[in-house]
Amino acid sequence: MAALGTRRSRRGLSRTSDALAAVESTADTQRALPRAAPKKRRSRLGNAVVMTLATGMIATMALPAYAFAPGSNEASFQASESSEMSKAQAQAVEVDAQAATVSVAREGFTATTPEELEAAVAAAAAETRRIEVAAQMTSYAASYSGPSVADYLANPTYPNFDLASVFNVASQYQGVPYVYGGATPAGFDCSGFIMYVYAQFGISLPHSSTGQGAAGTKIAIEDAVPGDLVIMDGHDGFYAGNGNILHAPYTGQSVRIQPIWTSDYYIVRIGI
Repeated sequence: MAALGTRRSRRGLSRTSDALAAVESTADTQRALPRAAPKKRRSRLGNAVVMTLATGMIATMALPAYAFAPGSNEASFQASESSEMSKAQAQAVEVDAQAATVSVAREGFTATTPEELEAAVAAAAAETRRIEVAAQMTSYAASYSGPSVADYLANPTYPNFDLASVFNVASQYQGVPYVYGGATPAGFDCSGFIMYVYAQFGISLPHSSTGQGAAGTKIAIEDAVPGDLVIMDGHDGFYAGNGNILHAPYTGQSVRIQPIWTSDYYIVRIGI
């Protein structure tokens, strides 16, 4: 009986031990459960990363489709004409050998050169001047009826010649208007004035400043006296003393005395 009681006591202890072991096992299980939570959090974080990457990949894959969506500028993605040509094979151009011998002829038109234009302007100005002179000469001839150069040469008013007398006669015509080609008191040009005055002393001179300069003898300027001739390029007059000249100047002016305005002149004396 005692043995039976002992066995029963051992069985009770064994069961108690099993129960305690079961309780400890349950406690261990419960203690282990909180440690498993980090694994779940890591799983959630990994899932978030995967979702983010997947979204990025989907967006990237969608870009080309968006770029070529209707209404977009598709031409900017197309190959240019120059790039297509650069990919083409080399090309050869054949030129007829006769092309090198073909000459190019100027078309049938002409153009006025600057020289021709200048000449045309000068010709027009000369024609205008000719018309003006013709009108002046018509009026000039009609306004004078006294003796001419030819009349004086045939019958001189002053047969005794001296320079002082020449200058005195010339001085009487101050105020006579300038007329191109004029050689009477109705109007004088420069050489016509001198020719008309000297004709009254029986001396014939050409109607030209150059010819009148050649008709006398060149003297030093410091030896000049009134009545000598002042010869310039294209112009002349009577020396009036003290560096002055008595002359018929130009259109619009009258016979007058004024200072000689240039050093480019020389003195000629008539009658020696």
